[in-house]
Amino acid sequence: MDVFNKLRNAVSSALPGIPLNKDFEIQNQVASGGPGLVWKIFSAIKKTTKQEASVFVFEKKYLEKYPKKDRDVITETLKKGISQLTRLRHPRILSIVHPLEESRETLAFATEPVFASLANVLGNHDNMPSPVPKEIEEFKLFEVEIKHGLLQITEGLGFLHRDAKLMHNNICQESIIINKYGTWKLAGFDCCIPNANKQDQSAPLYPFCEWDPEVPPLIQPHLDYLAPEYALTMACSEASDMFSLGVLVHAIYNNGKPLYECRTQLSLFRKYAEELRKFRSSLLGNVPEGLQQYVKLLLNTEPSVRPDPDQLSKIEFFEDVGTMTLQYMDSLFQKDNLQKSQFFKGLPKIIPILPKRVNLQRILPALIKECVNADMIPFVLPNLLLMAEQSSDKEYTSTILPHLIPLFRVKEPIQVLLIFMQNMNLLLKKTPQSDVRNHILPMIHQALEADNPQLQEMCLKVVPTFADLIEFTALKNSIVPRIKKICLSTSTLSVRTNCLLCLGKLLDYMDKWTVLDDILPLLPQIPTREPAVLMSMLGIYQVTLTSSKLGITKEIMATKVLPFIIPLAIDNNLNLSQFNAYMTTIKDMLSRLESEHRTKLEQIDQMKQEQKYVWLFMYFADLV
Repeated sequence: MDVFNKLRNAVSSALPGIPLNKDFEIQNQVASGGPGLVWKIFSAIKKTTKQEASVFVFEKKYLEKYPKKDRDVITETLKKGISQLTRLRHPRILSIVHPLEESRETLAFATEPVFASLANVLGNHDNMPSPVPKEIEEFKLFEVEIKHGLLQITEGLGFLHRDAKLMHNNICQESIIINKYGTWKLAGFDCCIPNANKQDQSAPLYPFCEWDPEVPPLIQPHLDYLAPEYALTMACSEASDMFSLGVLVHAIYNNGKPLYECRTQLSLFRKYAEELRKFRSSLLGNVPEGLQQYVKLLLNTEPSVRPDPDQLSKIEFFEDVGTMTLQYMDSLFQKDNLQKSQFFKGLPKIIPILPKRVNLQRILPALIKECVNADMIPFVLPNLLLMAEQSSDKEYTSTILPHLIPLFRVKEPIQVLLIFMQNMNLLLKKTPQSDVRNHILPMIHQALEADNPQLQEMCLKVVPTFADLIEFTALKNSIVPRIKKICLSTSTLSVRTNCLLCLGKLLDYMDKWTVLDDILPLLPQIPTREPAVLMSMLGIYQVTLTSSKLGITKEIMATKVLPFIIPLAIDNNLNLSQFNAYMTTIKDMLSRLESEHRTKLEQIDQMKQEQKYVWLFMYFADLV
């Protein structure tokens, strides 16, 4: 905690001019984003709600390298972009949680929790702390993340073009933010163009704004991603955004490098725009085959040829099971309980084929949200436990266990406890001892005490399978007393039988005195004499008879055990084979009793003989 406070104080002192300090606990810088990656992105906690957030900070000292006439223009353009972002509300648009505030030193605003910009994860670490955070330095996008991310950006563009009547005009790596849960979000609206046609039913009209070499590139569309019509026909449209998306696809599959690098030189841009008229398919060699033909269409110099967002989102490339699963998760809040339950039933087949990080980052949060609905927990829980099995102990303890702990206390529906009982080996193997003691053992107690024979039977069957993971004191003082109580009080034959079978299997984990004091005295108290009960009792006696650790003394055998089980052997409920089993055990006990007592008597007799010889020797010695 001291280290955390020092880090927080260091960050706050390094950023004295952030007006959001009063509302957020600003922590370490995690990423950079926006045009030219000029926005530093810090993790943060909202002070009033303790919710996670991210704070974007633009330091005005960055402007010192620009002529004075450009500084205000840059600042106003950045402010305009954030103002536009704040007005847009859509799942594919970066969500603002605190509007832009300005101080003498900075601009700052807060958003949903952010992981990084797409530019960061593709290797552009400009304006990042040194050293670059390890989680970003080593980050590699999985194919399913790329597919789903591109689909999300396509949907975001669909919203802008269809509903917001807005042209983004700067789709590039820096404008795409990946949030904490791996969702790709549109941002970077500094260069956006609103529809100039005010008639609702008319086709949108986007005023063309020529790229100006005299204006800082920072506040103009990224030349490497700009559509060729900006040079060829001096026009722009929604299709211009789709061209930029095509360049983005190429960059993602080519280590972050766009199709052409213009280095902010308009002459190079015009040259490459002409070259695109004779586009070479070989330039798309690294793009997956199922996507190449569509990227080629997106990069066509004729805007009308390019697919629109709706058309692009329906291509076969996005129809693999992983991408469709993630897409369904995004719309889960729109589904009813029946649809959700059917989806969750099939999810265990999908989780193993998805990368672990995707499961933990994308699937897990959605499942956790569903746990507020008690009816959904039995369908969600098997998936949570499957992820727990996949995860490392550290990932389980930090990411999954905190969300399982509240579920350990759930009593209804009863299937929740049943599922936990079926997966108890996994829970005990993964969970730290302190949490086993504080959370899992109380759940086992709850299952044993439940007024549900099915649950009690399940619990009694699984307890022996993880007995080696239960501390001896917990077994002796918590588990065994509850099993004894159920055994004596239940009116269900199968429960009583399973109590005895469970105790028989637990004998190996007990010491001799626990068996003598707690287990053997229980058997004569059992109120019923069904064959299953009698044979289960016999099993306990057989284990104690043959175990070298628990061996019954001949005194207890003669005075307690044999007087009790001999009458049981002739119980009218037993058949011939059961009677034979009893008689075999009784004979074994009698044989052992006879052998041990004969050995003892022989030893005593031998000692008497030896003592007699000693006396005779001493007598004759005195005579001499």
